[in-house]
Amino acid sequence: MPNRFLIPVLITGMILTGACNSLWSKYQDMQCVENCDDPDPRRHVLYEQPVWQTLQMFLGEMLCFLPMLYTTLSARWRASSIQLPEDSPDDTLEDLSESQKLPPQRLTGRRILLLWLPALCDLTGTTLMNVGLLYTPVSIYQMTRGALVLFVGVFSVLFLHRGLYVYQWLSLLTVMAGVSLVGFSGSLIKDTLQPVAPSLVSFLSSTPANGPPANEPIETPEATKVVIGVFFILFAQIFTAAQFVIEEKILGQYTVPPLLAVGYEGLFGAISIIILLPFLSLIKPPASSPAAAWFDLVRGWHQLIDTPSVLYSGIVIACSIALFNFFGLSVTKYVSATARSLTDTCRTLAIWIVSLMLGWELLVWPISLLQVVGFGLLVYGTFLFNDLVKPPRFLRPSERVISAAAASVLAEAEEEGAPLLFGDVLDETARLPANLGTVGYDVAPPEAQGTTRSRSGR
Repeated sequence: MPNRFLIPVLITGMILTGACNSLWSKYQDMQCVENCDDPDPRRHVLYEQPVWQTLQMFLGEMLCFLPMLYTTLSARWRASSIQLPEDSPDDTLEDLSESQKLPPQRLTGRRILLLWLPALCDLTGTTLMNVGLLYTPVSIYQMTRGALVLFVGVFSVLFLHRGLYVYQWLSLLTVMAGVSLVGFSGSLIKDTLQPVAPSLVSFLSSTPANGPPANEPIETPEATKVVIGVFFILFAQIFTAAQFVIEEKILGQYTVPPLLAVGYEGLFGAISIIILLPFLSLIKPPASSPAAAWFDLVRGWHQLIDTPSVLYSGIVIACSIALFNFFGLSVTKYVSATARSLTDTCRTLAIWIVSLMLGWELLVWPISLLQVVGFGLLVYGTFLFNDLVKPPRFLRPSERVISAAAASVLAEAEEEGAPLLFGDVLDETARLPANLGTVGYDVAPPEAQGTTRSRSGR
């Protein structure tokens, strides 16, 4: 257990780096990369390269290899300086008799390639979310991502064959209501202060290229833009939920240090994008299509390299993603998973507050009130699903139902001959997080190891 001074540092670091991920990504989207000297702002070309933004995220995840490399080298140095006595035959027999206590097989060798599957899901989901961020305020973007728990819960039932209690189904409906309110509040936005790319709006609404004067708000296209952005973000959560379910399926049989798994997913995701680059360049959407800029990767590369604000913000995003994973895993390990979930909620609030202070968004009555109510429902539903708050008494499952569910899980594990993820195994085993972080890996806190229940939502 770290000292009391270190815990606030870890929590503060998680909030700051988590907020930086979304805020700097939105800042990058707002940068002018072409025709910036034109007095007509409608002719300015903003940075719209979701594929390159996904690559910079994977590069940030690859930075998680650095602490793992340091840990490995330090362990080897300590092992070489300490000589342990050889085990006696009796000790060896005793160890063999306790083979059932051994942890699951480690994910090494060619089995590491299994992590390529969730990396592909991460690639698709992150690219879609980057597209959604182009057309939504950053606070709505962050809140809409909370729909992840809804898809994770449904996928757990469909593909992991897990049952949900009644209160967990109601919590998913609460999350759906919260996301709907947040999206609806975004559709009511009439005008925003930040410069935005009107290409998608004009493409869908058939607005003429010259359009109305710049000083007149374009009400309908602005609302259409936010709704479409919310749709992209919600659609992305399907792939992110699939990523989490695949990770849980793989890591139910193998163990891997969480930071190492994040690093491998970053490596596989970056390799996948590099392989896809030649094929994406062959896609030629019409010039009037908003996707024309997304797949013009050569043009996007020059925009990235030739625009210092875009390049430097990309470096900051990559570093903040690596630090966010480090701080998040540290908070879960040394404090609790509950603390990480609460901290992640504070991250969303911090993003909203900073965007208001920067003038990117406005507090508009009653739109902002709807957004607050939707966010409250989203947080409550997520906490209720993950047992961070107690459900109403009439919805709580009886002890008989809980005991029967636990006995079923134990019997199934014994039949399969697979070691259970209890006790010391969870100390180094990646599992599905209780919060809505950017990756699907977490570390069970030591104090929760003895009471961890293997059922839906965990």
